[in-house]
Amino acid sequence: MKTSVDQYCINVTDLEKSVHFYESVLGLEVTHRIEIPNVSEVVLSGEDGNRIQLAWHHDHKGPIDHGNAFWKLYLSTDDCEGLYQRCIDAGAESISPPERLADWPVTAAFVSDPDGYQVEILQHHQETPAGTSGPNAK
Repeated sequence: MKTSVDQYCINVTDLEKSVHFYESVLGLEVTHRIEIPNVSEVVLSGEDGNRIQLAWHHDHKGPIDHGNAFWKLYLSTDDCEGLYQRCIDAGAESISPPERLADWPVTAAFVSDPDGYQVEILQHHQETPAGTSGPNAK
């Protein structure tokens, strides 16, 4: 039996503003739009085929209540610094700038999307720095 995560759905307050961020700034592609009673949804996909679904509930007023369950969304890229800068230039809030992590073979940066969801931008590297304790340490 094969199992994989295919798609994740988040609530947003301004559907078109969020679509702009995920499509024009982050570079995901809109695959389809869905209208169901009282909800408008847009599904976006990355190059790997994994998707995020943005949902706007027509009767919801005010900011999204994030609670404490959702921590962050990971995006994989081949240019962490470039994608981070594109987010900042588009008005995204910086949580932390790109940094090559000592214990993992990645460069990571963090930004907030229009609703305040934390987005981690990861660039994976082939080599693992010497003396590290990450999953690929020797």
